[in-house]
Amino acid sequence: MTSFDVVEICAGAGGQALGLEKAGFEHALAVELDANASQTLKNNRPSWKVETGDVADEAVWKPRAYEGVSLLAGGVPCPPFTIAGKQLGATDERDLFAWAIELVDQVKPRALMLENVRGLSMPRFAGYRQHVLDRLAALEYVGEWRLLQASDFGVPQLRPRFVLVAMNAVDAPYFRWPEPMDPPLTVGETLVDLMGADGWEDASAWAARANRIAPTVVGGSKKHGGADLGPTRAKRAWADMGVDGLGVADNPPQPGASFAVGPKLTCDMVARIQGWSGEYPWEFHGRKTTKYRQIGNAFPPPVARAVGESIARAFRHEGIPQQRVSAEHDPIYTALRDADGFLTANQLSRAVGAAIAAPDLERRISLLSRDFDIQVENGTSGPAYRLGEFKAFVGQDDHNRHEAFLKQRSRIS
Repeated sequence: MTSFDVVEICAGAGGQALGLEKAGFEHALAVELDANASQTLKNNRPSWKVETGDVADEAVWKPRAYEGVSLLAGGVPCPPFTIAGKQLGATDERDLFAWAIELVDQVKPRALMLENVRGLSMPRFAGYRQHVLDRLAALEYVGEWRLLQASDFGVPQLRPRFVLVAMNAVDAPYFRWPEPMDPPLTVGETLVDLMGADGWEDASAWAARANRIAPTVVGGSKKHGGADLGPTRAKRAWADMGVDGLGVADNPPQPGASFAVGPKLTCDMVARIQGWSGEYPWEFHGRKTTKYRQIGNAFPPPVARAVGESIARAFRHEGIPQQRVSAEHDPIYTALRDADGFLTANQLSRAVGAAIAAPDLERRISLLSRDFDIQVENGTSGPAYRLGEFKAFVGQDDHNRHEAFLKQRSRIS
């Protein structure tokens, strides 16, 4: 199999890295902010070049030194988009998605692959997504988003990930999103050997009860608490399977152990649920909470492998080419983007081809204004709007991201 090189930003502890390696990619570089996750990468792949620090700092690495790499990939921070958070998007100091798109202009890879949480697929970020596709098109890449379920790729977990793949015009017609695989094993089937590893007599009975796939594992951030299995609703789902989600255990259950709810999972068990296994071996550096955070925040290796294999097939021009075009995500954004000046509500309705009720327009303008400077001009026909600057950090020396990042650095994950 022909191998391709990859530069991976915000590499975390290596879930995406291992999956891409299995898909035939060789790492030219991996960059990660967290020292523990970075050490995990170094421990597992001593031959890789791994840089530790702020990926947007050219003192850490020089993007132009990797011009022409086959794939630029990464899992840029999720908190700016997560449904459980404030969804600050472009104004969150942790947001590097827009910056990663600008990185394409420097690195000029054959393809780009970025993954994030499902929240980025929501209407709140329709304008943000459209801006990303517009920028990629200006750089002569065809981009497409897809919500992928980890459980469609052999991972025993409800873990939706929103993935962006963009390819140059030559390779794009050959790209196909990976097809779902056979259903995964249940949590019980996946973990029964680990649950019984220290001789717990009830491991098989427990496995029969845990006969479904897991809720999404939540790694959390350094701003919040220690290791546990997520919010209240997730803990209830775990409890229904006989798992105590209020923490993570140091060891599997011991002989004779009994539980009010069920045993807690160990980090090894959580890693298995995330897709690490005998086929995807990996060791994690650090103490329990640090390990759990690395595992819980990762992109499952089998999902990364499936997408990586689809990209590699496109590079080899396998299959019948099909024309690919980037979809429009936000008609209001598109109308404002294409306008020469201000647009009133009536003009916007004509531009999108449908009447827009005043409350709906206000809501959609309000959403756009969280990521863009929206200029408003009041006239005899009511307010008119014009799309201004994108608020996101895209590499500006004077962006407020720098000061906020320095203040929050110890708590950013």
